[in-house]
Amino acid sequence: MTDGPDRPGVALVLAPMRSELRPLLRALSARPATIGGVDVHRSRAGRHEVVVGLIGVGPGPARTTTERLLDALGQGAGAVAHVVVNGIAGGIGADVAVGDTVVPDTVLDVASGRSYRAAATPGPAPSGTIATVDELILDLDRLGRMADEGIVALDMETAAVAEVCEARRVPWSAVRVISDRPRDGLLDEGVMTMLRPDGSVDPLAALRHLVAHPRRLPKLVRLGRDAAAAASSAARTTVGALSRL
Repeated sequence: MTDGPDRPGVALVLAPMRSELRPLLRALSARPATIGGVDVHRSRAGRHEVVVGLIGVGPGPARTTTERLLDALGQGAGAVAHVVVNGIAGGIGADVAVGDTVVPDTVLDVASGRSYRAAATPGPAPSGTIATVDELILDLDRLGRMADEGIVALDMETAAVAEVCEARRVPWSAVRVISDRPRDGLLDEGVMTMLRPDGSVDPLAALRHLVAHPRRLPKLVRLGRDAAAAASSAARTTVGALSRL
């Protein structure tokens, strides 16, 4: 992951949600900065400068922000040498448990049917397939068919980032930790209505949801706890890998 013997390239780490961003910033002691009009944070890990960016939830925001950051960081010596998508995912594989780390070797864009191959990095060996979707899928029959095809987890951003990176010949990888499993029955459509575009919780939307569905509170508490633990685990794995590059 270098662009020359004396000038290591930048490692660009992308987090979809603020809850995924915060543990990265703590682990890296990163400082605020702005690149190409995008608010980011900068730090170092090992020999490399690290730029951490928030890309938002869903394929569209992820694609747009990744393009903007790669454009702003430029090409040649000192430019981006590797992109890491870091965060949480929903587990659908039969052998995948909450808290498991998934470093996929392949990501499938469900909307287009295209697949993208991740680059190897220090740390867990890449294995398995993550699928990127543009909606919350709760249909257990559909999820079962996806699992039968070898998909172990779902997210909403990695394929969009991979598409941009491969078009520009920038190596990419992903670190996702399982925060929930649809078959556990903790998720419903209301979860997405409570989120802002950056993945943070809209307090008023959350209050309206809980007033309408008060029995959902214990499930939401568990989801929040597991998501926070998964985000912290993902950050530790990513920063550990960056320090060995």
